[in-house]
Amino acid sequence: MIEAKRKQKILIADDSEMNRSILADMLEDEYEIMEVENGVQAVAAIEKYGVDISLLLLDIVMPEIDGFGVLMAMNEHKWIEDLPVIMISAENSPAYIDRAYEMGATDFIVRPFNEIVVRRRVVNTILLYAKQKKLMGMVADQLYEKEKSSNMMIDILSHIVEFRNGESGWHVRHVHTLTELLLEHLVRKTDQYNISQQDISIISMASALHDIGKIAIDEKILNKPGRFTDDEFEIMKTHSAIGGDLLRDLPLYQDEPLVKRAREICRWHHERYDGRGYPDGLKGDEIPISAQIVALADVYDALTSERCYKKAIPHEEAVRMILDGKCGTFNPLLMECLTDIADQLPAELQHEETPDESNRRSLHNVAQEMLNHAELTASERTLQLLEKEREKYSFFAAMSKEIQFEYNVSPSILTLTPWSAKKLSTNEIIAEPRKSDSVKDILGQENWDLLSKKLRNTSRENPVITHDCKINFQGEQRWSRIVAHAMWTLEEPHIYQGAIGKVIDIHDTRLKLDVLEQLATHDRMTGLLNHASAKEQIVGRMTQKPEGTYALVIFDLDHFKSANDTYGHIFGDQVLQHTAEKLRQSIRGVDIAARVGGDEFLVFLEYTEDLEPIIERIFHALTGRFEEFDISVSMGVARADMVGTDYETLFHCADRALYTVKRAGRGHYRFYDDSMDKMLSVISPIDEGE
Repeated sequence: MIEAKRKQKILIADDSEMNRSILADMLEDEYEIMEVENGVQAVAAIEKYGVDISLLLLDIVMPEIDGFGVLMAMNEHKWIEDLPVIMISAENSPAYIDRAYEMGATDFIVRPFNEIVVRRRVVNTILLYAKQKKLMGMVADQLYEKEKSSNMMIDILSHIVEFRNGESGWHVRHVHTLTELLLEHLVRKTDQYNISQQDISIISMASALHDIGKIAIDEKILNKPGRFTDDEFEIMKTHSAIGGDLLRDLPLYQDEPLVKRAREICRWHHERYDGRGYPDGLKGDEIPISAQIVALADVYDALTSERCYKKAIPHEEAVRMILDGKCGTFNPLLMECLTDIADQLPAELQHEETPDESNRRSLHNVAQEMLNHAELTASERTLQLLEKEREKYSFFAAMSKEIQFEYNVSPSILTLTPWSAKKLSTNEIIAEPRKSDSVKDILGQENWDLLSKKLRNTSRENPVITHDCKINFQGEQRWSRIVAHAMWTLEEPHIYQGAIGKVIDIHDTRLKLDVLEQLATHDRMTGLLNHASAKEQIVGRMTQKPEGTYALVIFDLDHFKSANDTYGHIFGDQVLQHTAEKLRQSIRGVDIAARVGGDEFLVFLEYTEDLEPIIERIFHALTGRFEEFDISVSMGVARADMVGTDYETLFHCADRALYTVKRAGRGHYRFYDDSMDKMLSVISPIDEGE
């Protein structure tokens, strides 16, 4: 007896037993029915039975986890790709329907159920998914067969070169793997080179031909066990130009991306970032990024592989040699990439996919992508819903008065809402924003690079960043806060795709904070630092650079009390402000000046030349006349190389020198020496709370 064909399984998730019963009655003749009454049970059933389930009929309103929660779990685990979902609900508002479709539902059936509609939609959905899977397999197989021959020929050719060169049969595979790993990490790290996934595939494949020029090199030189003579090395060096010429002179395929990439790799994979490579002495990014990466991959595998003339070098030592510049100079960005992925390289090279496995995996992804783009023609209703959502988004974006943007890595495009573009006086769509003069004028190159770095350092789990900076709003620089959400691919390894975000104007708030900070750290009358803030900066400076040569100057105004007594306190305040301004004019921007209290001031400076001329210049700049009042100062100076870099000691030594001046009649300056140890202080002990 021929075994009856096994029925396909349909999972019904609905908290209403009546609804489950009605649906089961409609479908049980042709399908095996499974029932669950809440979202938790639905997720558990999908996890347990997986692809054995052909269709999920899913209610929205359920206990434990609702229907949208089930869809969320299916998206997270990628079950939605293999298991079609039809939503079944009395909730028929456009918001519910739109959300269901956005989360991957295939169809939406509104209660009360019509048996003909239910049966027809179930059949259509199951057939559609079955055909899609079959088509995906067919596309992958057809692509695989076409690619297999090309890859096989490249592998054969590169193996011939390796055989002549006495290298292991795995060298080309290793270079391919290393090139692919470095490219993928570079793309996650920066958008500077605008590398697409297709570019990664082509460059990795082309890397297999990097040494094809060695075909023309004498075997005696190729396999010489010892060091080359100068003449032999010059002959050996010609292989890169020969390889480039071989591919340049191909009668066909000159415009093919693979041939172009292979030619630049062949010719320039021995160039060096500092310009000391060959054959053309290219420097920096004059060298195509494809050749730069293959050069790094080639060097690493050459170090870690055994050759007829050397033993293999351990992984850690090889990485250290490359980073220390013992194998030539490489792009600093690629050095960062190598450092980031160094720990995973031994495992990756030990468990490499075979060419057959790699081809099938990549071509399956290509087929999947093709089908995802062309699986169904959007209905008129869907297009209308999308247009409606776009209009809603634009309206709310304009009402919020916030700059809103979307950035896509490949192709590199920055998209602004209409209101945002008008506010910034730029276009709504900006291609290659990193190179755009408009973006540089609005944001600045430094902020763009910092923002890009922050976004690339996020992850799928923690994708949100903030960045405060000044933005040019139609000629006015305003403090703004950029809040952005990085977008990563669902598939592993997760690849950075771009970001969405908004810009919030925080200019007024920032200015208020600056004013409060100014009030907290500066003397209100003179605008100089107060003593507590000056002390904090001085201690920080000496801690950060303990080897510096520093001096602390303390001075006060002679006979200042008479100015207050004779002309009044308002005049006295003006004298203090005049002195503070003279002090600012007499010191450098890196020096620290503060009002200690009353008519006492301090200056902290770092010097490399003779100190006394500097002190004398400051001293004479401060003396003079303000209206009818003669200004004279007394000044004490302490040098850190004599008394140390402890702030308390430095301050008190300068204070003792000032007291010495006071006792000697005022109106001059003195440097501290040991004879002043027992002098009293002119200034009261340092008030830590100032």
